[in-house]
Amino acid sequence: MSIIEKGKPAPEFSLVDQNENVISLKDLKGKKVLLSWHPLAWTSVCLDQMRSLETHAEAFMDNNIVALGLSVDAQPSKSAWAKFAALEKTPILADFYPHGAVATAYGIFDEENGFSKRANILIDEDGIVMWSKEYPLATLPNLGEIFDQL
Repeated sequence: MSIIEKGKPAPEFSLVDQNENVISLKDLKGKKVLLSWHPLAWTSVCLDQMRSLETHAEAFMDNNIVALGLSVDAQPSKSAWAKFAALEKTPILADFYPHGAVATAYGIFDEENGFSKRANILIDEDGIVMWSKEYPLATLPNLGEIFDQL
C-alpha cells in the first residue's frame, strides 16, 4: 500500500492527543490540516520533526492550517514526550488502538516494523488531500514544502 494520493477524500479519524483531548478530522472542516507522521516518539529525528511543527505554529495559524503530529505510540507516552519536548501548541495524537489504524487508512503504516512511516499529508478545508509525501526514516521533513502548496 502506498501513501494516500492528492484528490482523495481524507479518511475520518478521532484520536486522543497528549492532553487527553479527542481530535476529530470532521471538527476541523473549514481549516487546512497537516498530518505530520513520525515513526516513534523518543527518537531524535521525530523529536526534531515535532519541534519544527511547534516552531512554525504561528505560520500555520496565519495560513489557516492546523498542524497535528501523529504516531502509533500510546497516549501516556505522547503526554510524557510532549512535556519533555516542550510541545504546547501542537496536538500530538496517539494512533495506538487499534494499532496504526489511521496510519493504515492513509497508506503509511509499516506492517513489518509496526509503526507509521515518516510522512506529511496536507488536507484542504473540505477534507480532500491536497498533497502528500513520504520521507526516508532518517530524513527531517522540510516544512517549506507545505507552504509551497498554498
